[in-house]
Amino acid sequence: MPIPAFPIYLFDVDGTLVDSWRDICGAIQTVISKPSEEARPPVTDDFLRGYIGRHLIDLFLDLDYPRDRIDGMIAEYRTIYAARQHAATVRYPGVKEALTALPGRKSTATTKGTPMTRVVLEKFDLLAHFDHVQGTDGFPAKPEPDVVLASLKVFGADPKDVLFVGDAPADMEAGRRAGVKTCAVRYGYGTAEELARWEPDYWIDDLRELAG
Repeated sequence: MPIPAFPIYLFDVDGTLVDSWRDICGAIQTVISKPSEEARPPVTDDFLRGYIGRHLIDLFLDLDYPRDRIDGMIAEYRTIYAARQHAATVRYPGVKEALTALPGRKSTATTKGTPMTRVVLEKFDLLAHFDHVQGTDGFPAKPEPDVVLASLKVFGADPKDVLFVGDAPADMEAGRRAGVKTCAVRYGYGTAEELARWEPDYWIDDLRELAG
Protein backbone atom coordinates (compact mmCIF):
# COMPACT_ATOMS: atom_id res chain seq x y z
CA MET A 1 0.00 0.00 0.00
CA PRO A 2 1.46 3.39 -0.96
CA ILE A 3 2.10 5.60 2.05
CA PRO A 4 0.58 9.07 1.73
CA ALA A 5 2.38 12.18 2.88
CA PHE A 6 1.57 13.25 6.43
CA PRO A 7 1.76 16.74 7.94
CA ILE A 8 3.67 15.34 10.94
CA TYR A 9 6.02 12.38 11.39
CA LEU A 10 7.14 10.96 14.72
CA PHE A 11 10.09 8.58 14.92
CA ASP A 12 11.34 6.10 17.43
CA VAL A 13 15.16 6.27 17.59
CA ASP A 14 16.78 2.97 18.63
CA GLY A 15 16.06 0.32 16.02
CA THR A 16 14.42 2.84 13.70
CA LEU A 17 16.91 5.63 13.00
CA VAL A 18 20.07 4.10 14.49
CA ASP A 19 21.26 0.54 15.08
CA SER A 20 22.32 0.93 18.70
CA TRP A 21 21.82 -2.44 20.32
CA ARG A 22 25.53 -3.10 20.83
CA ASP A 23 25.96 0.00 22.98
CA ILE A 24 22.66 -0.44 24.81
CA CYS A 25 23.13 -4.15 25.52
CA GLY A 26 26.80 -3.65 26.32
CA ALA A 27 25.98 -1.05 28.96
CA ILE A 28 23.28 -3.27 30.47
CA GLN A 29 25.62 -6.26 30.55
CA THR A 30 28.18 -4.16 32.42
CA VAL A 31 25.59 -3.26 35.05
CA ILE A 32 24.30 -6.79 35.60
CA SER A 33 27.63 -8.61 35.29
CA LYS A 34 29.66 -6.79 37.95
CA PRO A 35 31.78 -9.04 40.19
CA SER A 36 29.85 -7.71 43.20
CA GLU A 37 26.57 -9.07 41.82
CA GLU A 38 25.22 -12.31 43.24
CA ALA A 39 25.53 -15.24 40.88
CA ARG A 40 22.76 -15.20 38.26
CA PRO A 41 22.21 -17.06 35.00
CA PRO A 42 23.80 -15.23 32.06
CA VAL A 43 21.54 -12.96 30.03
CA THR A 44 21.99 -12.97 26.26
CA ASP A 45 22.07 -9.89 24.06
CA ASP A 46 19.22 -11.38 22.04
CA PHE A 47 17.09 -11.37 25.19
CA LEU A 48 18.06 -7.78 26.00
CA ARG A 49 17.31 -6.59 22.47
CA GLY A 50 13.67 -7.45 23.05
CA TYR A 51 13.51 -4.78 25.76
CA ILE A 52 14.97 -1.94 23.67
CA GLY A 53 12.34 0.77 23.51
CA ARG A 54 10.85 -0.14 26.88
CA HIS A 55 11.84 1.33 30.22
CA LEU A 56 14.72 -0.36 32.01
CA ILE A 57 12.46 -0.81 35.03
CA ASP A 58 10.59 -3.48 33.05
CA LEU A 59 13.81 -5.32 32.23
CA PHE A 60 15.27 -5.28 35.72
CA LEU A 61 11.99 -6.32 37.32
CA ASP A 62 11.68 -9.21 34.86
CA LEU A 63 15.22 -10.23 35.82
CA ASP A 64 14.06 -10.33 39.47
CA TYR A 65 16.14 -7.45 40.79
CA PRO A 66 14.71 -5.88 43.96
CA ARG A 67 12.69 -2.75 43.27
CA ASP A 68 14.71 -0.71 45.76
CA ARG A 69 17.90 -1.34 43.75
CA ILE A 70 16.60 -0.50 40.31
CA ASP A 71 16.88 3.29 40.43
CA GLY A 72 20.59 2.94 41.20
CA MET A 73 21.04 0.40 38.42
CA ILE A 74 19.35 2.71 35.92
CA ALA A 75 21.57 5.61 36.96
CA GLU A 76 24.63 3.38 36.56
CA TYR A 77 23.44 2.25 33.13
CA ARG A 78 23.02 5.84 31.96
CA THR A 79 26.55 6.73 33.05
CA ILE A 80 28.04 3.67 31.32
CA TYR A 81 25.96 4.13 28.17
CA ALA A 82 27.01 7.78 27.81
CA ALA A 83 30.66 6.85 28.41
CA ARG A 84 30.56 4.45 25.46
CA GLN A 85 29.97 7.54 23.26
CA HIS A 86 27.87 5.47 20.83
CA ALA A 87 31.06 3.96 19.40
CA ALA A 88 29.29 0.75 18.34
CA THR A 89 26.16 2.49 17.02
CA VAL A 90 25.53 3.21 13.33
CA ARG A 91 22.89 5.07 11.40
CA TYR A 92 20.66 2.81 9.33
CA PRO A 93 21.07 3.08 5.54
CA GLY A 94 18.78 5.62 3.92
CA VAL A 95 17.71 7.37 7.12
CA LYS A 96 19.28 10.72 6.38
CA GLU A 97 18.05 10.64 2.78
CA ALA A 98 14.53 9.80 3.94
CA LEU A 99 14.40 12.60 6.49
CA THR A 100 15.71 15.04 3.89
CA ALA A 101 13.06 14.04 1.36
CA LEU A 102 10.07 13.82 3.69
CA PRO A 103 7.73 16.81 3.81
CA GLY A 104 6.02 17.91 6.98
CA ARG A 105 7.25 18.49 10.50
CA LYS A 106 9.19 15.85 12.41
CA SER A 107 9.76 14.87 16.01
CA THR A 108 11.04 11.90 17.95
CA ALA A 109 9.05 9.72 20.32
CA THR A 110 11.66 7.67 22.17
CA THR A 111 12.19 6.08 25.56
CA LYS A 112 15.53 7.88 25.78
CA GLY A 113 15.50 11.16 27.68
CA THR A 114 15.40 14.28 25.53
CA PRO A 115 19.01 15.41 26.27
CA MET A 116 20.49 12.02 25.25
CA THR A 117 18.23 11.89 22.20
CA ARG A 118 19.67 15.22 21.06
CA VAL A 119 23.20 13.90 21.57
CA VAL A 120 22.48 10.83 19.43
CA LEU A 121 20.78 12.78 16.64
CA GLU A 122 23.60 15.29 16.52
CA LYS A 123 26.29 12.60 16.49
CA PHE A 124 24.69 10.90 13.50
CA ASP A 125 24.00 14.15 11.64
CA LEU A 126 20.23 13.93 11.98
CA LEU A 127 19.35 16.70 14.44
CA ALA A 128 18.88 19.38 11.78
CA HIS A 129 16.08 17.35 10.21
CA PHE A 130 13.86 17.56 13.30
CA ASP A 131 11.56 20.40 14.24
CA HIS A 132 11.27 19.04 17.77
CA VAL A 133 13.01 16.40 19.88
CA GLN A 134 10.87 14.56 22.41
CA GLY A 135 12.14 11.98 24.84
CA THR A 136 10.59 10.33 27.86
CA ASP A 137 11.12 12.90 30.60
CA GLY A 138 9.44 12.18 33.91
CA PHE A 139 6.36 10.44 32.53
CA PRO A 140 5.50 6.81 31.72
CA ALA A 141 7.44 5.18 28.90
CA LYS A 142 6.03 3.34 25.89
CA PRO A 143 3.79 1.41 25.51
CA GLU A 144 2.04 4.22 27.37
CA PRO A 145 1.18 6.93 24.80
CA ASP A 146 2.62 9.85 26.78
CA VAL A 147 5.70 10.51 24.64
CA VAL A 148 3.60 10.53 21.47
CA LEU A 149 1.03 12.83 23.03
CA ALA A 150 3.79 15.19 24.19
CA SER A 151 4.89 15.79 20.59
CA LEU A 152 1.31 16.21 19.46
CA LYS A 153 0.85 18.88 22.11
CA VAL A 154 3.96 20.76 20.98
CA PHE A 155 2.72 20.79 17.39
CA GLY A 156 -0.92 21.39 18.29
CA ALA A 157 -1.60 18.42 16.04
CA ASP A 158 -4.69 16.35 15.36
CA PRO A 159 -3.78 12.65 15.75
CA LYS A 160 -5.19 11.88 12.29
CA ASP A 161 -2.45 14.07 10.78
CA VAL A 162 0.38 12.10 12.39
CA LEU A 163 2.36 9.01 11.36
CA PHE A 164 4.44 7.32 14.06
CA VAL A 165 7.28 5.15 12.76
CA GLY A 166 8.88 2.53 14.99
CA ASP A 167 10.32 -0.95 15.21
CA ALA A 168 8.92 -2.31 18.46
CA PRO A 169 5.55 -3.58 19.67
CA ALA A 170 5.68 -0.86 22.34
CA ASP A 171 5.82 1.75 19.55
CA MET A 172 2.80 0.29 17.80
CA GLU A 173 0.82 0.06 21.04
CA ALA A 174 1.71 3.62 22.05
CA GLY A 175 0.71 4.89 18.62
CA ARG A 176 -2.60 3.05 18.70
CA ARG A 177 -3.37 4.39 22.17
CA ALA A 178 -2.53 7.93 21.05
CA GLY A 179 -4.85 7.63 18.06
CA VAL A 180 -2.18 8.21 15.38
CA LYS A 181 -1.37 6.16 12.28
CA THR A 182 1.48 3.70 12.73
CA CYS A 183 4.23 2.41 10.48
CA ALA A 184 6.31 -0.63 11.45
CA VAL A 185 9.88 -1.02 10.21
CA ARG A 186 10.95 -4.60 9.59
CA TYR A 187 14.69 -4.01 10.03
CA GLY A 188 14.67 -3.14 13.75
CA TYR A 189 14.49 -5.17 16.94
CA GLY A 190 10.84 -6.22 17.07
CA THR A 191 9.70 -9.39 15.34
CA ALA A 192 7.11 -9.28 12.58
CA GLU A 193 4.80 -11.47 14.64
CA GLU A 194 4.94 -9.15 17.66
CA LEU A 195 4.46 -6.05 15.55
CA ALA A 196 1.56 -7.55 13.59
CA ARG A 197 -0.45 -7.99 16.79
CA TRP A 198 -0.94 -4.21 16.78
CA GLU A 199 -2.02 -4.10 13.12
CA PRO A 200 0.27 -1.30 11.89
CA ASP A 201 -1.26 0.85 9.19
CA TYR A 202 1.91 0.54 7.09
CA TRP A 203 5.04 -1.62 6.87
CA ILE A 204 8.42 -0.68 5.42
CA ASP A 205 11.81 -2.32 4.90
CA ASP A 206 13.70 0.95 4.36
CA LEU A 207 12.90 4.41 5.70
CA ARG A 208 13.17 5.84 2.19
CA GLU A 209 9.89 4.11 1.36
CA LEU A 210 8.13 6.82 3.38
CA ALA A 211 9.16 9.38 0.78
CA GLY A 212 7.89 7.32 -2.11
